[in-house]
Amino acid sequence: MSSAGTLWTVPSQYPGKAIRAVAAFGGVAIDLPASYVHFEDNKKPEFLSKFPHGKIPAWEGKDGFLLFESAAIARYIATLAPNSGLLGKSTEEAALIDQWVHVIESEVDVNTGIIRGLVAGQLSPYSKPLHNTFLERQLRGLYTVEKHLSSRTFFVGERITMADLFIAALVQRAYAINIDTPTRAKLPNLTRHLETIVNQPALASIYGPVPVLETAPVYVAAKKEKEPKPAPAPAAPKAEKKPKPKAEEEDEDDNLVPEEPKAKNPLDDLPKSTLNLEDWKRAYSNKETRGAGGALEWFYENYDKEGYSLWRVDFKYPEELTQTFMSSNQIGGFFNRLEASRKYLFASVGVLGEANNSLISGAMILRGQDAIPVVNVAPDWESYSFTKLDLADAAQKAFFEAALAWDLEIDGKKWVDGKNFK
Repeated sequence: MSSAGTLWTVPSQYPGKAIRAVAAFGGVAIDLPASYVHFEDNKKPEFLSKFPHGKIPAWEGKDGFLLFESAAIARYIATLAPNSGLLGKSTEEAALIDQWVHVIESEVDVNTGIIRGLVAGQLSPYSKPLHNTFLERQLRGLYTVEKHLSSRTFFVGERITMADLFIAALVQRAYAINIDTPTRAKLPNLTRHLETIVNQPALASIYGPVPVLETAPVYVAAKKEKEPKPAPAPAAPKAEKKPKPKAEEEDEDDNLVPEEPKAKNPLDDLPKSTLNLEDWKRAYSNKETRGAGGALEWFYENYDKEGYSLWRVDFKYPEELTQTFMSSNQIGGFFNRLEASRKYLFASVGVLGEANNSLISGAMILRGQDAIPVVNVAPDWESYSFTKLDLADAAQKAFFEAALAWDLEIDGKKWVDGKNFK
């Protein structure tokens, strides 16, 4: 079979994987460049004369037909295999395929790329609120495709189309960059679909294995480089002096240009509290929660309502929860991402209800009178609502105690599993 043309791409490029998968599934022979160095060859005049933005993937047909932009190339190659069903069986199905390809590109992959740039320090300055905004948009797109797959095997019709191949590639990219295990637990249908596509015999070598991230990467600020020590001005000769040890010279160099001080957490500027949170965590771990001499009794005796506040926490999207063990894993992932606030926070959060009819709720004890400065270290904090609790209100006090004792019940849904952040 003669080749239809050359696809300019690199093996690790996810949109390129989608196009190669369309060609392989449709039985269309294509060539890959024999030698191509990205960021070099695509900047050369001969490449730019064909593809003015220097972007890949790019298509060069045997007939001289030139095309760029991933979805356009994939659709064109699919037309070269009219009996493959890759573009659907009707104009309506073709439109739906275009719709889902557009959704995964604009609602998911664009935000995946921005998140990658922010965390890698390539988009500067880093901003956690922006990170959270793009993460929320990315997850909104993923939850949309997850819901669509909840009642079907493939995106359009009853067989694999271009939409499935394209979505699998860009979801695989998201899984490689920031979609961690707890988040994947909320995407069981999308993960099932991805595994189905990448394990097709004709496609396995193109996609490779599905990556697994235990926790999403976080931004780490680069250390500021020290300026070189200025050469000393000439001085009058002095009596020979014993040279300093090397370690002392290095210490002097360090002091010439002080390191940029670490940003101070405003919570550290609050007046000293009479409640020692570490003592409370030990009391909670070593005592029965309820009863005389229990952890709650200890807490009420030592609680400082000026220095600390109590909060109810609820996951905003219970309709997205499926298996209770997955929801429990989600809590664990949320707690992992709260690590930077460990010294300011205690939490007891659980899953209530049963599979496909559950919710996540619990209580927090945190430093200060505002929850946001404590919880916003977690990129997904905005997926939860935080409501201040007042112990003077009997119902709110009962909620707080039940959350800590793991016997909380809400709207007939009983506590089935929980986790503590301590």
